[in-house]
This record gives sequence, C-alpha cells and structure tokens, in this order.
Amino acid sequence: MSTVITSIDPHSPAEKAGITVGEQLLEINGHKIVDVLDYRFYGYDPKTVLRLRRDDHVRTVTIRKPEGQDLGLNFQTYLMDEMHQCANHCLFCFVDQMPPNMRPSLYIKDDDERLSFLLGNYTTLTNLSEREAQRIIDLHISPINVSVHATDPQLHCTLLGNKNAVRSLEYIKAFCKAGIVMNGQIVICPGWNDGEQLRRTLRDLTEWQFSSCSLVPVGITKYRQGLAKLTPVDSACARQIIADAEAFGGENLRRFGTRRFFCADELFLRAGMELPGEDYYEGYRQLENGVGMLRLLEQEFLGAMGMEDPNAAPTPFTIATGTAAAPFLQGLMDKAKAYFPRLDAQVQAVKNDFFGHTIDVAGLLTGQDIAAQLKGRVAGRRVLLPVHMLRHGETVFLDDYTVDRLSQELGSPVQIVGADGGELLDAILETEG
Repeated sequence: MSTVITSIDPHSPAEKAGITVGEQLLEINGHKIVDVLDYRFYGYDPKTVLRLRRDDHVRTVTIRKPEGQDLGLNFQTYLMDEMHQCANHCLFCFVDQMPPNMRPSLYIKDDDERLSFLLGNYTTLTNLSEREAQRIIDLHISPINVSVHATDPQLHCTLLGNKNAVRSLEYIKAFCKAGIVMNGQIVICPGWNDGEQLRRTLRDLTEWQFSSCSLVPVGITKYRQGLAKLTPVDSACARQIIADAEAFGGENLRRFGTRRFFCADELFLRAGMELPGEDYYEGYRQLENGVGMLRLLEQEFLGAMGMEDPNAAPTPFTIATGTAAAPFLQGLMDKAKAYFPRLDAQVQAVKNDFFGHTIDVAGLLTGQDIAAQLKGRVAGRRVLLPVHMLRHGETVFLDDYTVDRLSQELGSPVQIVGADGGELLDAILETEG
C-alpha cells in the first residue's frame, strides 16, 4: 500500500519514537493520510499523533519535535501514490514532437498538482478531482504552477485536446478566490491564442486576480508529422505579444502594484528588442519560465566583475549556446573584454539540427550538434556550456552524449557552467594548472 513505511531516517523523530519499517501510516492528528501532501502538511506541527497499522494491529504514537522538522518516514514512492499522468493531447505538446528511440524518461507526461507544489512542475488541473481541489483550498497549498494558455472555454479545450478541460478554468477561478498563489504560463501559438484571444486571457486573469503569468513562444520541432499545423512566433508576432502584455501589465501595475504578466526572454530576443530593466521582473518571480534569466545573469556577472583584477589573463575559451541567446552573450563578453583586456573570448551559436532550426534555446541543444559544429574550431580552447543543457544532476545531454565524449570529439576540455553570473565569471577567469 502507498502509505506503508519502507525506511526510516536515522536519528529522526520517527526512529526515536520506535516506529518500524512495514507499518502503515493511517492518520496524523486525526487526518487520513493519502499521499505526500497530507504527510508533509499534517506532519509539520510540533506535536503529531500518528495512527499506525501492522496486519490487524492498530496503535497510536505521539511525537514531539521542532515545528517543521520532518518525521523521517520514507515510502515506496515519493508521492506515496501513483503519479497523475497527463490526460490531455495539447496541440503544442513538446513530448509529441520528440524523435523516436530516445530514453524512455523523455516521453513521460506528468500532470500532477502535487509535483507542481513540491517540485515546481506545471499542471493543467484537468485531472484534478473535486477532493484534491478542495484540499488545495483547505490546506492553502501555495504556490502551484498552472498551465493556462487561454481562458475562452472552447479554445482552452481545443488547445489542451481535452473536451473536459473547461473544469480547470473553474478550478483556477476558485483558487484565485481562495487566495492560492499561482504561477501561470501561456504558450503562445500564433493563429490560435494570440491577438484578441490573448487579450481576452489577460483581461480574465486580471479580473480573477491571478497571481502571475508568463508568456512564452511555442516550441516547434521538425517531428510534427500527423499533428496540428503550428507556426513559430516570428519577430512581428513577438512584438505584438509584448505590446499586449505591456498594456495589461501597465494597467495591473497602476491598479494592483504588480505587473502580473511577464514575457519570456525569448520573446524579446525574437522581437529584436532590448531586454527590460531589472525592475520589470519583480524579483524574478517567473525565472523558471525563462523570464529574466539573461538580465539576472548580466546583473550578477557585471556585479562580480568589478571585484576582479583587470589584469587577469585566463586561458582562451569558447562559449557555446543556442542561436537565440548568442548575440546577448556576445555583448556580455564584449563588456568583459573591455574590463579584462587580455581576455580571449569567443561565443559560438549552435544551430539545432537535431530538433530543427525553429528550436533556438540552449537548453535543447544536443551533444552531437555541438560536436559537429564546433569540431575543428576550438583547438586549444576551453569550451564552456551552460548546466541546463544536461540532464539534472548528470553529465549527459538529451541525445545521451556525455560531456567526456564531447570533450574527446572536440579535442578540448569541456566545462559545465552553473546558472548564475558569478559562476560564469569564475569559469571564464580560470587558468591552466
């Protein structure tokens, strides 16, 4: 059963209380435990009364601990339940645009509100039960990340490929009314949910007092056989999207003190427009959606640069990145060269041959594309790559190329650079030995 205890953390409150592996956790403080949200929420209190069962024997254990300290119980799965699989068929789903024969994990589609709260995954709320929706309200679970895309009921259902998706809009409205913090996302599909439909969505979210929402361009790969026809966001479309977001964002800023709507960096890059200043991002609340990543990187980089010796002479390097961000990074390296006259820096834009050239972000580049396009061009230079090109916690690209393999094929050392500007500066200033 999902709530059967499989291990107990050493020296944890549960171990000290004599709880044993194999017991089933039934209740905490009188509340039935179904999954990890129940466990985390009701186990937060300094006094917890646990009801446990082994076979036909039920017992009660009282634990006193510091507020917020984990009880130390582990279960067969992190969720203590089956992961909610996506029941939608979104017109723009990136998983449906993946080539065949990649590792199985890349084809998994989750749509689980618990993973939204715990890990930051996005959920459409379409497979949310009434009980789960009420639990979010009752426990005031915040924040959760919600895919919105459109508020017109018919269009919302069409975009999600789910005739029952309209209920997710009702959940969104109910959560807004209950004060649940939601970070939203609208994937802009030109001809579908831009223009007047986008303006309707922004108008509705303003009226509902939705917390914050990012606008991101649809990603279209070359593997769309048999799927709905979609066109990428071009420069003119990006400028119009930004204009619409700015109009509603300015209104929200005047009325409510928050912009509410934020355009992804990619939209500004495609529009050929300067990135907004730091104030635009309101503390970078939509950073995970690519909103403000480049501006924050620049601020951190330039702030750290002023504390370094201008006479530094690091070994030569090449930064490889996607075609979208390459001009921005080149500008940043130009500023670095002005401060460090002895800096030998190159920025190499890598086209995405694997997924198609409409995919222009660094995070979707593969090892084979980097190898093919940099081979013979980086001799004697370090190659710097952003960490988000790799599988989380590993040194493997989307196509299962390893960093070591890439380094061998290029004949150059490959360095993985962390996400912030200080780490980038540290990387470029490294010297041999």
